[in-house]
Amino acid sequence: MEALSNAIYKNFIKDDRWRYITSGLGVTLKVTFFAVLIGILLGFLVAIVRSTYDRTGKMKILNAICKLYLTVIRGTPVVVQLLIIYFVVFASTNVSKVLAAVLAFGINSGAYVAEICRSGIMSIDIGQLEAGRSLGFSYAQTMWYVILPQAFKNVLPALGNEFIVLLKETSVAGYIALEDLTKGGDIIRSRTYNAFFPLMAVAGIYLIMVLIFSHFVTLLERRLKQSER
Repeated sequence: MEALSNAIYKNFIKDDRWRYITSGLGVTLKVTFFAVLIGILLGFLVAIVRSTYDRTGKMKILNAICKLYLTVIRGTPVVVQLLIIYFVVFASTNVSKVLAAVLAFGINSGAYVAEICRSGIMSIDIGQLEAGRSLGFSYAQTMWYVILPQAFKNVLPALGNEFIVLLKETSVAGYIALEDLTKGGDIIRSRTYNAFFPLMAVAGIYLIMVLIFSHFVTLLERRLKQSER
């Protein structure tokens, strides 16, 4: 018991080393939150362009650009994309590491959100689109008021899983020396030469965050099912 107390003191209490964990957690949550916003916005735009092309043949050039974006982003590792954005794209500027991480993870997530949303849109029967147009709605109005609400309900579980994956993917932000949650645990390990306690603490915090997020996604699914009745 005394050995456990000494290990906890050495890893977290001494020199306020717990602050590496709490400050890193704040950075991780900040990067994840803004990356999710970018991913949702970018993903929905790409999904609408691609589904519009699939159903009407319009937006041919935009669809080609979107396909190129999806091919490049989904075909390369997120770590490489992070390094390219920070060390190549922003090499000549003193850009914030947090901003670089947000852009990298947001752009990466947008590619996967796009395909998830596109599959949801295409799963809605074409008759729904025709019914909306017959009521006098424009194509954009039909998409906004008829197709997208139904598609969102269909893809919600997949979107929830994507955002959970995004939360965990941010752990590689340490490659650009961003002091996120994982990096905070690694800094403690480098000071104490004890890997078990700081890394177990980091893993436990990630697990708790994933469980909380999964719980909220489940609650939202239940609300949506109740609204259908």
